[in-house]
Amino acid sequence: MKKINNQYKHSFVAMAMLATLFVSQGCKKSFLDVPLQAQQPSQNFFVNAGDADKAVNSLYGNQRDWNNVAFAPIALESVGSDEAEKGSTPSDATFFNNYDNFTVTAGEGQLGGFWQGKYQSINLANQVLENVPKIQMDAALKNRYLAEAKFMRAYSYFRLVRAFGDVPLRLNLPKDATEFNIPRTPKAQVYAAIEKDLTEAAAALPQSYPADQLGRVTKGAALALHAKVAMYQQKWADVLDLTNQVKGLGYSLFPNFYQSFRVTNENNSESVFEIQAKRVDGNPSASNSQYSQVQGARGTVGGGWGFNVPTQELADAFEDGDPRRAATIMFRGRTTPDGDAVPANADNPMYNMKSYVPFRYFVSGYNEGADQNIRVIRYADVLLMNAEAANELGQTSAALESLEQVRARARQGNNSILPRVTTTNKDQLRLAIWHERQVELAMEFDRYFDVIRQGRAAQVFGPKGWKANKNEVWPIPQNEIDLSAGVLTQNPGY
Repeated sequence: MKKINNQYKHSFVAMAMLATLFVSQGCKKSFLDVPLQAQQPSQNFFVNAGDADKAVNSLYGNQRDWNNVAFAPIALESVGSDEAEKGSTPSDATFFNNYDNFTVTAGEGQLGGFWQGKYQSINLANQVLENVPKIQMDAALKNRYLAEAKFMRAYSYFRLVRAFGDVPLRLNLPKDATEFNIPRTPKAQVYAAIEKDLTEAAAALPQSYPADQLGRVTKGAALALHAKVAMYQQKWADVLDLTNQVKGLGYSLFPNFYQSFRVTNENNSESVFEIQAKRVDGNPSASNSQYSQVQGARGTVGGGWGFNVPTQELADAFEDGDPRRAATIMFRGRTTPDGDAVPANADNPMYNMKSYVPFRYFVSGYNEGADQNIRVIRYADVLLMNAEAANELGQTSAALESLEQVRARARQGNNSILPRVTTTNKDQLRLAIWHERQVELAMEFDRYFDVIRQGRAAQVFGPKGWKANKNEVWPIPQNEIDLSAGVLTQNPGY
């Protein structure tokens, strides 16, 4: 068994994982209300529609697992950028500094955590895709479940391929031990598999759900994620087509930027895909999302641990009078719009306001911010992808129109003096759109890979130690290489 690749050891325990990953309950989240099934033998699972429902729900629960929303994503998707740094105290979790200054080596633990979190989700998706088709149940519901699983698999592979480049592509369950240990697949093939999953998912997913099903992936989510995948490959015609389709589905920007990130406004008109979270009264272990906890204002009751904090570079990136600055960055010594005072002697000068949950929601014995959903794709992102694609294709008026929608919302109700962007120069407009992505999507785990795919990483991150032909990707976890007996190879330079 030593040679079995670690990412797929979870195949044998997937049914047990179904028990541990059903976590959220409560109003508007009833599709996650699943009783524990830890005593159910795996051979008796995937028998009926109820089993299919539990298996699909486990995919949603897994999205807010520690390895998918906490330290590992902060390390690989955030602190390498110019908008975020470690935070907390100097001596706490110093491994983050190795990602910030690009000295990380293949043995660092967050690499393995990120890898395992995504492949765990992929395994759960493959369990659904292989077993649910055999169940006798409503055909339309079955097709929707399969589409949800394809979206989740695509989302996990997208995060993997951005982070590591070539990765093992596992699209089915291994039939025997000879199929466990597979090599890395060229990233072009991984992207093709992602796009196939998302095309099929979009064709089968509904545009919306009833209130008790809010949070499930929709047609708009599949189209929008597909647009982002296409953007990373510079398939601009595809990006424009896909985002135009999303624009026709009825999304709109939530009027108040700050309020759009609060718990009371989750799954609003701007939400394309959110990872659902909920504090479940009487069940702290089920209230398991630590996304807000690890980023909350340190030293405050109901705050958090103080990691992944904004940089001065980010604070300086906002134009004068842009209200998104105060809605993105929580400054120490100030009081939030919800009335929470951040101590003037807090450990860090700034914290992530977007992950902030007002301290009054905190209940002793539960994770701080356990109620906070994670905004994965917002309509503002769709508009900015649309603007970038239109500009690259020479459709200047369309690009300016989509860009202006985002800037107009920032002005709304804030007496802001943000000017309209009016340039028709393609290069200047591209920079304006990239800047808008920086300030609109700040602290949403997008900036680091955005700059890399724009071809500007050496310029922007070079002063931090980023090197071309190496740091476009992170090292493959050494433990995975060891478990594969060398079948997995390392990225150049590590």
